[in-house]
Amino acid sequence: MNRLSTAVLVVVAGLAILLATNRFHAASAAIALPDPAVDETLALKKGHATVVIAGGCFWGVQAVFEHVKGVKRATSGYAGGTLTNPDYEAVSSGATGHAESVEVEYDPSQITLGGLLKVFFSVAHDPTELNRQGPDAGTQYRSAIFFANQDQQRIAQAYVDQLNQAKLFSHPIVTQIAPLKNFYPAEAYHQDYAAHHPDNPYIAMFDLPKVKNLQKQFPNLYVANPSVM
Repeated sequence: MNRLSTAVLVVVAGLAILLATNRFHAASAAIALPDPAVDETLALKKGHATVVIAGGCFWGVQAVFEHVKGVKRATSGYAGGTLTNPDYEAVSSGATGHAESVEVEYDPSQITLGGLLKVFFSVAHDPTELNRQGPDAGTQYRSAIFFANQDQQRIAQAYVDQLNQAKLFSHPIVTQIAPLKNFYPAEAYHQDYAAHHPDNPYIAMFDLPKVKNLQKQFPNLYVANPSVM
């Protein structure tokens, strides 16, 4: 479903959205997770690294990571599909194979990839929902980590295995771990959507609670007033 239409349905179809909201919050409440057993070490000097992740609506995932210490920039976009230079309408059809994704650029001297993944799995989305998040359904809303190199693949797979073995979630993690082929930034109006539209019913119901969970569960990582694009 086109998420802009979903925002309208939040207002019009009150009962249906209320049921979806209750289901979403029950599934996506912040879960306390252990640190990754396999991770990179903090760099000794400031640097630049990127990872591309997908966890449903990119508005909320971007909003979460913009508030994480060590993140330089979080960009909403599309990854994992076959169409070159996809746009929102094409991706929303579910026919291109892309997932709504976020490219996270970070300083590896301040936070590790494992630290980012801990945030991703605990507060940014529900990794046990297959091809959906909350009210949004379709492969474009799947959970995924698109690795750029073998180290990212190794760390991501090890953490998924660790969390599944610990059985901290009520269902198995369905996060796809796949090679990154291309990342296409989304249209300008999607960037920092949550920051620019905090009163949007969809943002208020589904995305701002994620940022609040980040602040509550990761107070040492939370940045109150990040710079936005």
